[in-house]
Amino acid sequence: MIISPCISICKSDPVTGLCYGCGRNDEEKSKWKDKNTSDEWKNKNLEEIKNRLSGWQLESFKASYNNKIKEGISLFKKELKK
Repeated sequence: MIISPCISICKSDPVTGLCYGCGRNDEEKSKWKDKNTSDEWKNKNLEEIKNRLSGWQLESFKASYNNKIKEGISLFKKELKK
């Protein structure tokens, strides 16, 4: 199972339609929720997301997503729990 790239910063850019947190569009978000979506597609989409993000946004995504994989919670949600 591949963990969703959602890092709980769910706000879309009005120009690009991409989420500021995970860099996905609405179609990609829906496809991630579909139980029939293959792990192959998800892995490819993760690479597309990383290629579409840059600078601080990419570094923030990587740190939060890696924390979500290791600890089961994004850095944003971890901060809220404090």
